[in-house]
Amino acid sequence: MPQTITPAAQKKAAAEFAKRWENRGYEKGETQIFWIDLLRSVYGVENPEQLIVFEEQVNLSHTSFIDATIPATHVMIEQKSLGKDLKKPIRQSDGTTLTPYQQAKRYAAELPYSKRPRWIIACNFAEFYIYDMENPQAAAECVLLKNLPTEYYRLQFLVNVKSRDIIRETEVSKEAGQIVGKLHDALLKEYHDPTNPATLQSLNKLCVRLVFLLYAESAGILGKRNMFRNYLQTFREQNMRLALLNLFDALSTTSEERDPYMDEELAAFPYVNGGLFDGEKIEIPRFTPEIIDLLIHQASEQFDWSEISPTIFGAVFESTLNPVTRRAGGMHYTSIENIHKVIDPLFLDDLKKELADIKAIKTTKTKRQKLLAFQNKLASLKFLDPACGSGNFLTESYLSLRRLENEILQELSGLEITFGFEGEHNPIKVSIHQFYGIEINDFAVAVTKAALWIAESQALQETENIVHLNLDFLPLKSYANIYEGNALRVAWREILPPGECNFIMGNPPFVGHQWRSTEQISDMEIAFHDLPKHGKLDYVCAWYNKGIDYMQGTNIFAAFVSTNSIVQGESVGILWQFLFDKKLVIEFAHRPFVWTSESNEQAAVHCVIVGFSQGNNSRQKLLFSGNQAKIAENINGYLLDAPNVFIQARSSSMANDVPKICKGSQPTDNQNLLLSQEEYDELVSSYPKAKNLIKRFVGASEFINNQPRYCLWLNNIEPVEYSVIPVIMNRLKKVADFRKKSPTESVRRDADIPMLFTQIRQPNESYLLIPRHSSQSRKYIPIGYMSHDVICGDANYMIPCATLYLFGVLTSNVHMAWTTTLCGRIKSDYRYSPAIYNNFPWPQVTTRQKEEIEDTAQAIIDARAKYPNSSLAILYGRNSMPPELTKAHQANVRAVMAAYGFDVKSMTEAECVARLMEMYVELTK
Repeated sequence: MPQTITPAAQKKAAAEFAKRWENRGYEKGETQIFWIDLLRSVYGVENPEQLIVFEEQVNLSHTSFIDATIPATHVMIEQKSLGKDLKKPIRQSDGTTLTPYQQAKRYAAELPYSKRPRWIIACNFAEFYIYDMENPQAAAECVLLKNLPTEYYRLQFLVNVKSRDIIRETEVSKEAGQIVGKLHDALLKEYHDPTNPATLQSLNKLCVRLVFLLYAESAGILGKRNMFRNYLQTFREQNMRLALLNLFDALSTTSEERDPYMDEELAAFPYVNGGLFDGEKIEIPRFTPEIIDLLIHQASEQFDWSEISPTIFGAVFESTLNPVTRRAGGMHYTSIENIHKVIDPLFLDDLKKELADIKAIKTTKTKRQKLLAFQNKLASLKFLDPACGSGNFLTESYLSLRRLENEILQELSGLEITFGFEGEHNPIKVSIHQFYGIEINDFAVAVTKAALWIAESQALQETENIVHLNLDFLPLKSYANIYEGNALRVAWREILPPGECNFIMGNPPFVGHQWRSTEQISDMEIAFHDLPKHGKLDYVCAWYNKGIDYMQGTNIFAAFVSTNSIVQGESVGILWQFLFDKKLVIEFAHRPFVWTSESNEQAAVHCVIVGFSQGNNSRQKLLFSGNQAKIAENINGYLLDAPNVFIQARSSSMANDVPKICKGSQPTDNQNLLLSQEEYDELVSSYPKAKNLIKRFVGASEFINNQPRYCLWLNNIEPVEYSVIPVIMNRLKKVADFRKKSPTESVRRDADIPMLFTQIRQPNESYLLIPRHSSQSRKYIPIGYMSHDVICGDANYMIPCATLYLFGVLTSNVHMAWTTTLCGRIKSDYRYSPAIYNNFPWPQVTTRQKEEIEDTAQAIIDARAKYPNSSLAILYGRNSMPPELTKAHQANVRAVMAAYGFDVKSMTEAECVARLMEMYVELTK
């Protein structure tokens, strides 16, 4: 990390550096020397080799290397030699031409989300082109090497590790969570009935109270540091329980109402209020030496609670709950970075811009009036999180507003205006009273309230440093409006009337429709009383419907985090058409990305963020993909800048000249008509004539992984040929018995013909096979031709009489982009369906274009054939795709995109699908 360096010294160092590197710079030989020199001599980094990473590998369709990254500050550097034009496209190894900036963006897109750059620098030793990915539409800033002595500050972001504080807070908060977990478990063992719900409720309240006191003494808000620890140390083990009961009673009693003969140690504690220590006395067990040591030494003497982030700690604290309970509730805990993906475009970006505009005003009187009015505006806003969990969205939103308010107070202070803060006047107007939450778990409710109070305390200390006044935090004057209840059953308007609400936000539970509990199914029936097909939707969808109903006739702006399943497959047609009919408008959205959390059992799921209104917000629509944002004309239910299209199931393709697709044959046999390689060998060895009764069988797994499997195929076979083979007859009996027990009438009827598959669709000619399920880690879904002698199972779809042209288009990136948008998912893996094929808009091709696609299709088949011992899983692995196959697919991409008239160099996947949807609209008019 950088050492302290004076501006004068830094200016001098920059001048010397610029002189050293004037008219020199070779990309291959001097990149590392240049950047290490810059970081060490100009920016004071003692060990730059530990800060900057060179030649980090990234996997595109081939292995490439990033010139340099600075992970701590999220910087990516694309270096070119002196004299290279940084605005000019350069030919890449795959045949595309990209500018250095576009090249870096392509690398960035392949990195894990946490490693993606905030800053991209294109440099040729003489020029630094700086791209801020927080403002992707803005033009690049340019810093010239010769101007570095006067403009060195413009590259300060290289070493300003703004996230260092967050990293430190995260580490401290997780350590605090571990301490709480130990304390929680140690206390639980001492209760008479540790499984009793009332006992667990008491334990949860006790933990929240202890944590607040530990934080309060570290932060100095009890009056003296170490006050809580010093109090506990005066008591013996057998008296500790009573000491805490007396302390809690004192903390909830005003000075006027306290016993005048109260011990001095207790009387010294302030009145806290806020409901934290109120109510009936909680059950507190006897304290063991282990508990006392944990509380006094590890949790107090050896740990500073004032450094925790209340946003992160609330989630970590809640993770002390039973993991099974946590998973059943579908709760996921969210990083600060991901919270800002929701709240920044929801409200914070606009507020920051408004404040920046006010700060730019030159007239002192006008500026002061605008600042005070803006502060009043901040204090008037009200926020609702109807699935608030441990309150991290509310806590971070409160802190963000208070930071803006502190910025206002700092600005007012600079105007040299007398505030008159003396006496009772408090300059703070933003309050946790503006933040409302609904949460079903009582412990999470208590954690949220404590987190908000801790956040309030931290923000107060920052304000004190600005206004140079001592502002009393205690007694707790603000009340956190966090309500315990089922958000899908309570009336939101009774908690916060819609006319008073400005913003709704949150991260409702992630529970797939197939995993919902009986109670959650009932919840959805209540929330979706007006949508008969809601049974196929995920649990989170209920919050969207309840939200839009609550928002009717208001200017409320809302944003929820959701699993990406709600913008894929049949969910789009069911959910979004219904919501759009209620005038829902998507105002901003983050397309699918990996969402990580701060819980002990860290969640990593593919999520989307959808910001919406009831059609009353005249905002610029923003569509985010990775770190990039673009202005959209319309954001549809697939989160594309395209018309509101709803792809429905069709029985045949929109194109008249393509063959039909159908599912493979279904055995419904409880594995008795199917044989493994070992079973096949044993049967044929014992009964050689059985070989004529068996055919090769492929499901999706067998096809992709090249696994041998077989089936008894007895169509049009005389019974005399198999009735004499006991093994086969025994298998047929088991098939019949299995089918008789089926709840499906047609299957029960087929118990009379156990020698046949229940659904036979095997063609008499070769066919193209598409596996129904395929890993999302593959760039392409492996598809391929099969002989009519190979039985296609119902885990696949097949297209008989498929031409090379059809194979070429279906294996292309265009069809793949269409598939990834429309397909359903099993976890995150692709689930293909006939609706994808039947609704796919085919290109209008010339004879020449068709021939080019056929040539590339044949090249793909030929490239696969060069590796007969490698399965499709290996051939299409992210890091194992052979070069011949890679090149064949790249040629196919160019041919198919040219046939559609798409720009292969610049068109993104989302733009490709948006254009296909426009074609779909035209075709279905």
